[in-house]
Amino acid sequence: MPRRAPEAEEQSTMGTRAARARTSPPLAAPMAAPAPPPAAPARRILLLRRRGRGRRSRGGGGLRPAAAGAVPPQGAPEHLPLEQEEGLRIRPAAGAHIASGRKAHENNMITNDNSAPSVVDYGTKEGTYTMTSQGESTSYSYLLYSSGKIHHVVIGPLEDNTIYYYRCGGQGPEFQFKTPPSQFPLSLAVVGDLGQTSWTKSTLDHIKQCEHDMLLLPGDLSYADFTQHLWDSFGTLVEPLASTRPWMVTEGNHEKEHIPFLESGFQSYNARWKMPYEESGSTSNLYYSFEVAGAHIIMLGSYTDYDESSDQYAWLKADLAKVDRMKTPWLIVLLHAPWYNSNWAHQGEGDSMMAAMDPLLYAAHVDMVIAGHVHAYERAERVYNGRLDPCGAVHITIGDGGNREGLAHRYRNPKPAWSVFREASFGHGELKIMNSTHAHWTWHRNDDEEPVRTDGVWINSLAGTGCIQEGSRELRKILMSP
Repeated sequence: MPRRAPEAEEQSTMGTRAARARTSPPLAAPMAAPAPPPAAPARRILLLRRRGRGRRSRGGGGLRPAAAGAVPPQGAPEHLPLEQEEGLRIRPAAGAHIASGRKAHENNMITNDNSAPSVVDYGTKEGTYTMTSQGESTSYSYLLYSSGKIHHVVIGPLEDNTIYYYRCGGQGPEFQFKTPPSQFPLSLAVVGDLGQTSWTKSTLDHIKQCEHDMLLLPGDLSYADFTQHLWDSFGTLVEPLASTRPWMVTEGNHEKEHIPFLESGFQSYNARWKMPYEESGSTSNLYYSFEVAGAHIIMLGSYTDYDESSDQYAWLKADLAKVDRMKTPWLIVLLHAPWYNSNWAHQGEGDSMMAAMDPLLYAAHVDMVIAGHVHAYERAERVYNGRLDPCGAVHITIGDGGNREGLAHRYRNPKPAWSVFREASFGHGELKIMNSTHAHWTWHRNDDEEPVRTDGVWINSLAGTGCIQEGSRELRKILMSP
């Protein structure tokens, strides 16, 4: 059957497509990695590798049924098949990943060998390691599961826009990663609610084909949901990408894994996906900020306290007060539960957080707010307090990475004035920040070849408009208030 032409390529793309079951498209060959550009000033980067083991429960892995109204894609398994041996025991799963800090990167790995050192050897030539960093290790237990030894190793300082080769634990396979640039242009891949299905694999294959310096993930990573060995298999699944570019993540509801009186919650997420939160003055791995090139990016926690008396609220005020829009003209926020959502799924779940924190973001003139949670895609115009506002943020929901619960097909009608484009399809987004004033956002559905843009829009930074000048007094008043 001939492939239909994509609709709504650029600005002001309108309309909703009928949701339908889809089949995976043929994938184009991955693009070759670019040659390393000239060295830039030193920066810091975080690496992670882990190995773990666990037991599959006899009740089918303890998977929850799909959410009400969610329709799984035809032929898609709840989870990708796992390698098994000796019946229920699975083989150790490795998963290297990188997270970016201001001056260094941290390497985390899990191993069943308690004698393995917390060491990363690295250098700029293949097979030649001229530098070594030593870190620390930890582990965690969850019900009957015990993780392997989890290593955290910070390496750096590193040159910007440079390819490094590394190995973990003093032996094993060689990985390579590329540090982000220090100047524009900057390319960010964005995906939410990944999971471990055939659609997840399709999404990751599409992302692999796009040139990107970093990946942003606004929550719901493995969909382990209490079944801890699924964290191990998730690490294996994402390693081909997460070991080569920084992955900056925040938590979603599927990371909570809270069991009253037994498990406090977020143990697995905090142990396995340690972000550089302390560098931004945060006291929690559930919220933090970082800077890359000319962008200040804030990762908020939808599932930790956020009211005006909370630590997160106080930290956010202090963090926004430090932002220098001359140095970082782009200000971007990620969180899990969307604040503007015209889908019937998860209606109103972000309202209380928006009521508490949106005045801060508006006063600071945030350019974009990117969320997940709803298993569909939606892009809004600049909006604040429920109304179109040229000084508000562009809101995007991108919880369509491939999760096992399926797509959220039902939208509210009539469509709100602020909603520009919405569609229930699996896919990912790309944000290419070209310079201090212009960025290009595109959304790519898995049905199409990676270069096809299903939705796209040029976005102007508020740093280059009159919003900041007009609101500077209001910003100081709000951010400096006790």
